[in-house]
Amino acid sequence: MALSNFERMIQLAENVFASKSNPDQLDVNEDVIKQLKRIHPATVSEHNDGNGPVVWILVIPTTSEVMNKFIDGHISEGELLKQTPLDAPYNALYLCSAMVLDEYRGKGLAKKLTCQAIESIRKQHNIKTLFVWPFSKEGDALAQNIAQTTTLPLLKRKPRAV
Repeated sequence: MALSNFERMIQLAENVFASKSNPDQLDVNEDVIKQLKRIHPATVSEHNDGNGPVVWILVIPTTSEVMNKFIDGHISEGELLKQTPLDAPYNALYLCSAMVLDEYRGKGLAKKLTCQAIESIRKQHNIKTLFVWPFSKEGDALAQNIAQTTTLPLLKRKPRAV
């Protein structure tokens, strides 16, 4: 029996990010999603083809201070989320993850969803910088494309400090 889109997306997330075995990565669960939506409703987006999700996007608006700690490798993704204050003015946006099922890649869906999320967040926050921790050349290219489209500078995370 074939896996559902949802099951395939979960499998893709674990294959790409291995968040269960990497303590620096955000292990997304229901509590994390609730926290993200408290920060802003546009932090979590999906494209559903009628048979379940085929694209998942996660972005995290935060402060420059928290962004710089993360970029410099002093805090993990989980700590980034914990240190992001609620109901604060955000000026940085973490392009946390974009996952797309194979047959939907190259159609611009991840870029479209991410740009819509950024636009929604920018209505309430003066986002001045995007930042990313790329895990693949495709993810890196997507982040650069989004930065060009939104005309926002893009910073990349350095290796974790020891």
